[in-house]
Amino acid sequence: MKSSQLVAIINRLEAMLKDAANNEVQTRRFEKEGTERGLVSYDPATKTFTLEELTNHQKFEFDDIDLIAMEIYDLLDD
Repeated sequence: MKSSQLVAIINRLEAMLKDAANNEVQTRRFEKEGTERGLVSYDPATKTFTLEELTNHQKFEFDDIDLIAMEIYDLLDD
């Protein structure tokens, strides 16, 4: 059975939350087959995630880890 891509995404997002304990913005890149698809930032001051789709430079804000995880999953599944 193939491991869950969604669980891996959530684990990375949760690591961002833990690393943000020092009140610095955390950033992670998400890629598929060596091509960067998205850039995610977490701002502990506002408790929001920002996803920038690198193909069209659109930005989306989320305050729910599940919603951003699903959006990243869809972005990587294209």
